[in-house]
Amino acid sequence: MVMNKLTIEQLEEKYPFVIGYFEENKLDTTGHKNKTFKEYLDSFSQEYIEDWAINREKLIDDLEKYIEQMKQFLSLDEEERIKSLTILPGYDKDGKEEKFQEITIQTSEIISIVGPTGSGKSRLLADIEWTAQGDTPTGRGILINGELPDKKWRFSSNNRLVAQLSQNMNFVMDLQVREFLELHAQSRLVEDVEGVTDRIIQAANKLAGEEFDLDTPITSLSGGQSRALMIADTAILSSSPIVLIDEIENAGIDRKKALDLLISEDKIVLMATHDPILALMADKRIVIKNGGIANIVETSQEEKEILVELESMDSIIQGMRNDLRDGRSLQFQFYRGGNQNA
Repeated sequence: MVMNKLTIEQLEEKYPFVIGYFEENKLDTTGHKNKTFKEYLDSFSQEYIEDWAINREKLIDDLEKYIEQMKQFLSLDEEERIKSLTILPGYDKDGKEEKFQEITIQTSEIISIVGPTGSGKSRLLADIEWTAQGDTPTGRGILINGELPDKKWRFSSNNRLVAQLSQNMNFVMDLQVREFLELHAQSRLVEDVEGVTDRIIQAANKLAGEEFDLDTPITSLSGGQSRALMIADTAILSSSPIVLIDEIENAGIDRKKALDLLISEDKIVLMATHDPILALMADKRIVIKNGGIANIVETSQEEKEILVELESMDSIIQGMRNDLRDGRSLQFQFYRGGNQNA
């Protein structure tokens, strides 16, 4: 049992929520941080135990159960952490079998999903979100860590497999950015709420075209600022191991920094896109046609070289966009070679 291995100090560091358990049961652990919970309870005198009707075995058992329940609620179980997602083939809209054996995606990997409007990109994402087991219109199957997924990914509201970030994000709550982030951090039982909110706002401002602060009302955020805030919040606070981004090419944010932030937090990133820059930023791309997966393309070395050129062109456009925002006149010769105004 974990009670016999960790000191109270180690318990509080690993599971900050146990502090609430101690307070709720009126257990003052001050001066006993170097003891295990059992050793701490064993230090009680018989008189104290009788006066307060303390049941040591029940307290130990209840704390074990409390930790397990909170770990499940917060998706903290290290053994259950998602390391890979596997897509098994199904059928296209005409009932033809998809021509691949399986697609396995690892954490910190970026996959782009490309195809015409209405081709079935959303259906693929729905299959992933619901951990399909041959019981959706496509007949596809989803494996987690190479195995049939636990039912919690389908039926539990606390364990969402996919966090979705769409192009259209509109806040309706009358809150400041600080209050919004604090509510989310508190719901995740984060110990250092202030530190986490500061980290999110800093990350968001690295993505957004225009900076904003914690006192900004979320209803006054621009589209780009809203998406920057939600991407940073999802990367740092969300327990969902898979992030779906839907067409961020027109989101008014730094796309490369957004992807770098997400994969730095060990997320699996899938993005539906029509943007060649985003498509080539991915490790591979899934091509959807007629409701089925028509091809899986690894990003080649030649495509990576093309990406460098595309990013250079994009840098010129970004420089022009910033100049327009700042009220400056555009001078094309200044942008030759990819230079931007300082």
